[in-house]
Amino acid sequence: MYRISELAAQVGLSRTTLLYYEKLGLIQGRRLGNGYRTYSDRDLQHLQLIQQLQAGGLTLKECKACLDSKVERKILLNRLQLLDQEIAQKQKSRQLLAALLGESGLREWHESIDKIAPDAHLDWLIKQGFNEKEALRLKWLSKDMNEHEQYMADFGRIFKDLDRWGPGSEAETLKALVKIPFSVQNMLEIGCGQGIATTVLAKHCSAMITAVDNDKPALSRLSERLVDAGLADRVTPVCASMTDLPFEAASFDVIWAEGCAYIMGVAKALEQWRRLLKDNGVLVISDLVWHTAAPSADVQAFWQKEYPDMSTAAQRIELAEATGYQVLDNFALNEEAWQAYYLPLQERIDALKSEMAHSAALLDIETELAICCQNRNEFGYQVFVLKKIRS
Repeated sequence: MYRISELAAQVGLSRTTLLYYEKLGLIQGRRLGNGYRTYSDRDLQHLQLIQQLQAGGLTLKECKACLDSKVERKILLNRLQLLDQEIAQKQKSRQLLAALLGESGLREWHESIDKIAPDAHLDWLIKQGFNEKEALRLKWLSKDMNEHEQYMADFGRIFKDLDRWGPGSEAETLKALVKIPFSVQNMLEIGCGQGIATTVLAKHCSAMITAVDNDKPALSRLSERLVDAGLADRVTPVCASMTDLPFEAASFDVIWAEGCAYIMGVAKALEQWRRLLKDNGVLVISDLVWHTAAPSADVQAFWQKEYPDMSTAAQRIELAEATGYQVLDNFALNEEAWQAYYLPLQERIDALKSEMAHSAALLDIETELAICCQNRNEFGYQVFVLKKIRS
């Protein structure tokens, strides 16, 4: 016979828990003449069996059912299914923790979290010690904190000697420039890079241009290019983030942003950059869009990972109008603009392939080149010339 304190010690449960179990009918104590409760060895064995059943995931109610009658197979099957689900979830949790510790990759996790919480994702990356430039690059390029440094080193090596970092051409830049219905006085170029478009704009309009990028080496190359072209007095390079531009409201009559709005999200770019425009000012952006409502499965899968916010030109126009713009014009970049980017890039990849055979950055760029060469009729860059129509 066991007193309640002795029974509690045997099974590692509290006195309160045993009284509750007795209330449920799981054990049956007897009160002695002196007021003490006593329990039998049968009660001890019942408690030990209950603990084993609970370890299998059964509730106390289900444990009692198992003690009182034949075990119902349906109950056990349901519990087994729930346990399998819990194990799968815990395995995912373990994989994530292992990845955060550098034991495996984080690409899928970064891709999924960026879809559901892009701003929180960026803030979290910055708190991990990345500056904003590195965090943005991690989001859109390497997508793996543990491999980011090597990835970016390889990426930089690939693009080091390339002038263009995205599709475009002088002709297409000028095609958009002539759509602006006034003489431009004060222009902000966002994401100017090494200054290919900047130089074209400065040559063909009289505006004072503020050229912004967060890559200091690119701005240095821009400055060299401007000096060579005799345009240094017309352009002011500024190292800043496109998500936090250091300018007063209504500072510019034109904002120019070729191929970079996707970095912060087109919707956010349209809203935030609009504040910097004067009334009736013009925003020129280019963005990757679908040319078909039914893209090939492999193409859709690729861009769903690389640019999940990608939409059609019609949807971008609808978004621009809803944000307070009038669409003055829009057009797709021509073949020359694509070849100006992809042909030099393909040559660079071919030259480096033997030296960088295991580079994740090189493999990613090769995949993009293959997709763009084989299926480019399904997507392309669209230029939008937008006028701010209300304050």
